[in-house]
Amino acid sequence: MNKTELQHIKDKALDWANQMEVCVLLNNNEGLNAFGLHEIEFALAAGVKHAYVGTNQDDFEALKAFRNNHENEYCFGFYTYDLKNQIEDLSSNNFDGIQFPSLYFFVPEHVFIINKNGEIIFKSNLFNNVEEWFESNEKHEQSSIATSKKTVLKQRVSKEIYLENIEKIKQHIIAGDVYEMNFCMEFFDDDAAINPIEIYKQLQKASPVPFGSFVKYFDKYLACASPERFILKQEEKLFSQPIKGTIKRNLIDETEDNHLKDLLLHSEKERAENLMIVDLVRNDLAHSSKTGSVKVEELFGIYSFKQVHQMISTVSSIINEKVDVVDAIKNAFPMGSMTGAPKVIAMEFIEHYEATKRGLYSGAVGYFAPNGNFDFNVVIRSIQYNKTNKYLSLMVGGAITFDSIAANEYDECLLKAQATMQVLQ
Repeated sequence: MNKTELQHIKDKALDWANQMEVCVLLNNNEGLNAFGLHEIEFALAAGVKHAYVGTNQDDFEALKAFRNNHENEYCFGFYTYDLKNQIEDLSSNNFDGIQFPSLYFFVPEHVFIINKNGEIIFKSNLFNNVEEWFESNEKHEQSSIATSKKTVLKQRVSKEIYLENIEKIKQHIIAGDVYEMNFCMEFFDDDAAINPIEIYKQLQKASPVPFGSFVKYFDKYLACASPERFILKQEEKLFSQPIKGTIKRNLIDETEDNHLKDLLLHSEKERAENLMIVDLVRNDLAHSSKTGSVKVEELFGIYSFKQVHQMISTVSSIINEKVDVVDAIKNAFPMGSMTGAPKVIAMEFIEHYEATKRGLYSGAVGYFAPNGNFDFNVVIRSIQYNKTNKYLSLMVGGAITFDSIAANEYDECLLKAQATMQVLQ
């Protein structure tokens, strides 16, 4: 199967799945992820046999029971950022235009997986085999949702207020309240009319990354082009791969592009940010792991994507066999790269200085496999959309440290959001 044929299959499969009220797509984009850790190239789950919808109360325990009841089946779904309120003594009162449930997991009626070796896993209560399903895909005509107007993005807070807030956050850092904090801002359109699938396809084309995902949850959608893994379980090992450190690419001049990579690798500021989060992740994994098994597999790895170079570190551990897989995720959630250090204090400041609930942004999308393994991304570089109320949200942020320059942080946010904004506009 060549690249063009593979992309055609992916596109047609998603078009077909969009008939369902619920579907989740995961796209590895041919193994671009750091350190070569992945089990699947592509996965599509559509239709619902069994599901658990978050209630904002004891969701992890309920998910644990749901997962244990269906441990021999694939479960796909998502965690939203505000599950933090069920883990720590925190609350969220900011505006939420999207309104995803706190979490959602389902056993799908149809599962189509292309694993890393190119082998296909297919399960369906409607089709006898994958060939029959492919034939149905080819006959299926995508229902068109024409974009009625150009998406006009507005900022929830002005650039001036954003810059002022960074200076206030730096004062907390000087006072020793927090060492690093992930601070985000929202661009939005409250009268948007988009075709979510076409937006996702364009986003993947503009920014082919290893943790792309698409979620349709009734009238709510996520189109995500994330380069970052939150947490992976392969057999007895856990892996987390935080990203901290970003620099633009120069695709015209290879010499300059390599120079930019070198600048990122040797930036004291970026290395300090990355190291703080690596230490936080090591601590998070330790709660679920055998004593002494946590180690840094790679520190300050530089990986190149279409728009940017990223600094990615890889932390691993051996899971304690007494720890449930859902608890292993809970013990690391939310991911340190999207909070800061110390984590709880950073999340308190995030709630104070940000103006919008993050929803699925800073959450995770992924799957549990029948063999006990799982893999979840970090939802960044993404678009959330509520079709009913026509609200579209694009959030972007970065790590604030003592060395941060407010104007540079603002420019970095725009760089990270560039591909997503171009797709919308």
